Amino acid sequence: MPDVNDVDEPTESRGRTAILVLGCPQVPVQTSIALYLIHRLKKAGITPVVAGNRSAVTLLVVADPARQYLGEALDLDRAIDQITGKKRDFDLCFVFIHNDAGISYAATMGAISKAALYTVIYGEHYDSIAASIDFPCGKIAAKAVHNPMPLKKMLDEVAPWGA
Repeated sequence: MPDVNDVDEPTESRGRTAILVLGCPQVPVQTSIALYLIHRLKKAGITPVVAGNRSAVTLLVVADPARQYLGEALDLDRAIDQITGKKRDFDLCFVFIHNDAGISYAATMGAISKAALYTVIYGEHYDSIAASIDFPCGKIAAKAVHNPMPLKKMLDEVAPWGA
């Protein structure tokens, strides 16, 4: 099992960067949609960085052991420290949300980062969660729990990697 405290060093990039903020991987679609978004960002020339709790990062590492898609991955608290300490920032930020804790992380990222903020909202109660977000952000929301296709379709329609 990887140690998420053994953080990959920041990737030097001349292009745009994006951070994907992953919460508790309780809802199955999070891992597959995160890998899909990483793929689309890389295809658009955007360097993705994943920040999450130990379980969320471990699921991605196990799903992509050769790191064909997953590049830099780090603990979410460390990422927040780097941004608040002005050591780094991103052009795009995607916060994965399926509960109130995700909303808090999105509000935090909106307050500390210059990144264009997108919330990726999913789960049984995606509509009420989306309605409760009252800060500026792009909302990508679909009722997706086990089947990632509704959320994939919404991502493809919004295509934030082209913005």
